[in-house]
Amino acid sequence: MRATLGLIALLAVLAVGYYIFRAQVAPVVSGGSPVQQMDLVAVRSDLLSLAQCERFYLATNGRYGSMEQLRQAGNLNPFPGDNHPGYVYEVEINGVAHFRITARPVDSARGELPTLSIDETMRIVR
Repeated sequence: MRATLGLIALLAVLAVGYYIFRAQVAPVVSGGSPVQQMDLVAVRSDLLSLAQCERFYLATNGRYGSMEQLRQAGNLNPFPGDNHPGYVYEVEINGVAHFRITARPVDSARGELPTLSIDETMRIVR
């Protein structure tokens, strides 16, 4: 009886772990070629880095900054996104209230790449 309960508990933990894994990884690697998947992972990483830079800039300057202001402050030197062709990054700011960083695909030859964005909530959305 004890062994059966232990097995059921183990299966329940594995099921929860699998669910969490699918929820976290599936949106990152869904569809497309392996190259497109690597591009998406790199762009997501860039967006997270940019959002962290915005948070740091807010803490030191009292407001969010444009891409140029982040570069001038030394937060983006070097910016990894400069090495990922196929995407352009745009920053929209509203003082201390809001920022949105959007990664737009510009290279149609690389297939159908999604537009991704992140805001002060640190959530990446399509």
